[in-house]
Amino acid sequence: MACCRDEPKKVNCVKGTRRDFLILAAAAALGPWPASAQIGTQSDAPSGERDLAAFDEVWETVRDRFYDPRLHGLDWQAMRARYRPRAASARSPEETAIAVNGMLAELGASHTHYYTPDDPAYYQLADIFSYALHRRGLERVFPTGEVTYPGIGAFTQADDQGRTFITGVVEGAPAHQAGLLIGDEILSLDDGPFRPVDSFRGKVGGAVSFSIRRTPAGTPMAISVAPADIHPNAMFLRGLQASARVIAAGNNARIGYVHVWSYAGGRYQAALEDLIADGPPRDADALIWDLRDGWGGAQPEYLDLFNPRAPTMQVRDRSGKTGMVDVKWRKPVAMLINGCGFRRSRPGKTG
Repeated sequence: MACCRDEPKKVNCVKGTRRDFLILAAAAALGPWPASAQIGTQSDAPSGERDLAAFDEVWETVRDRFYDPRLHGLDWQAMRARYRPRAASARSPEETAIAVNGMLAELGASHTHYYTPDDPAYYQLADIFSYALHRRGLERVFPTGEVTYPGIGAFTQADDQGRTFITGVVEGAPAHQAGLLIGDEILSLDDGPFRPVDSFRGKVGGAVSFSIRRTPAGTPMAISVAPADIHPNAMFLRGLQASARVIAAGNNARIGYVHVWSYAGGRYQAALEDLIADGPPRDADALIWDLRDGWGGAQPEYLDLFNPRAPTMQVRDRSGKTGMVDVKWRKPVAMLINGCGFRRSRPGKTG
């Protein structure tokens, strides 16, 4: 199901950094789901029919809801004629996704992508927009109303040679605890190919063995990781809080660092303000504000955090407890972004 505002069973996926089409399929278009989701009855339609129905729904959603009614000058009917036979001949949901994303790429627009249930982003978007999706049948996919998936909290990206590399590790998540690093090449998982979600199904609570390579000519090494049931919003909030630290630099300078993995909700801005007011970066000489990878959704007023002219107040209640109001960072700040932070149209994966 492609998401757009005010359509039945659809929701507008508005994000600042990864504002991609969330394809939360209807019952007739569902693929495999994690055991922890306890998925209920699925459609009896053959998988090929479900995948083709998903293609048609994406095409119709773009036709009816794309922000540019002229569709960037594309003949959208011709795009359907070109790509629908590819979707019809697809032998798997992954091949259907290739056809759908090929069509979407013709738009030349960022934040436009089709996700399948083997994409961690599928679940992360579902959690980010869970409030709206509760009104549109989320419980048919997650009967408890709680969005989870089996994973390790690492971003991965395949290159044009088919090699898969770790491009981000969420602090405090299983991948971080196990020692996986950005730049590690994933050679295999449990002696088989790596899949961002499927590799961890049925393995939560146990351990999996990654074979990774740290340098191009390096010797493969094994790292054991314990997959967990990932609750996306909670993982991103914990990752933000756990990332805060101070880095020693030259001339006795102290550089604060914080990685904002998601801005999709005021809770993340509040956590950042708390860290700046009372956390490790508070006494640093400068701040690195890392927005690489992850999700956006920040409101423009969030930038006021770095407005040196606005006041910050400290308040004290009758018990003597103090707190900061309208926290501001008045020292130098550097923002880090990349193609995954301000979201390109062909995203990486998170596990």
